[in-house]
Amino acid sequence: MNDHPAHLLRRLVAEFLGTGLLVTVVVGSGIAASTLSPDDVGLQLMENSIATGLGLAVLIVVFGPVSGAHFNPVVTLVDAVLSRVSSARARSSTLAGYVAAQVAGAITGALLSNAMFEVPMAISETDRLSGGRLLGEVVATAGLVLLIFALTRTGRGHLAPAAVGAYIGAAYWFTSSTSFANPAVTIGRIFSDTFAGISPASVAPFIGAQLLGAALGAALTALLFPATNHRRVADAPASIAHTSS
Repeated sequence: MNDHPAHLLRRLVAEFLGTGLLVTVVVGSGIAASTLSPDDVGLQLMENSIATGLGLAVLIVVFGPVSGAHFNPVVTLVDAVLSRVSSARARSSTLAGYVAAQVAGAITGALLSNAMFEVPMAISETDRLSGGRLLGEVVATAGLVLLIFALTRTGRGHLAPAAVGAYIGAAYWFTSSTSFANPAVTIGRIFSDTFAGISPASVAPFIGAQLLGAALGAALTALLFPATNHRRVADAPASIAHTSS
């Protein structure tokens, strides 16, 4: 992996834009859904999940060749842990840069959604904290990490846009948390007090559950798909991560 400053800058810009647009899709479609279907939460969730799954697939296609389309700190972290092709210093610098770009992009995406729909910027008051939802985040994140790195380690990265988009669309429904599965997106959604928002008090436990899920997903990857060529996610677009409502 080429860590020349110009190449790293392009990857960071791609991660910022990709994560920002992902949150724009999630929050924006959530606002639209609550406006168009104000009395039917199930229909709102369906509208939100379809938009997110399709939008995520498109973003992976666009930004995957540049940065690997992580859009998610847990994907970047697991990639750094499982990788053996770069020096520890290169991995740590890329990790720090990616995470900073992802968090900044997520916050920007939420603010952009508020502005487009003329919703006042406000800190979310939506309390999502419960034991069941935290377990849902562990399951959602573990499944996402396993999917991404299974594709990467078996040379099927070209399937990532469809596979990851489909997984996230489904995980909206089969997890109790509606599958945030992404610390950056979780932080970004603090800044929109709308259908897709999350209160600050719920964020730290959600991120803790996501990190636990990432560790579980990484362990399952190492067990089921032992690396033979140690390709990085960022070198072969099979990546991403996400969120939902």
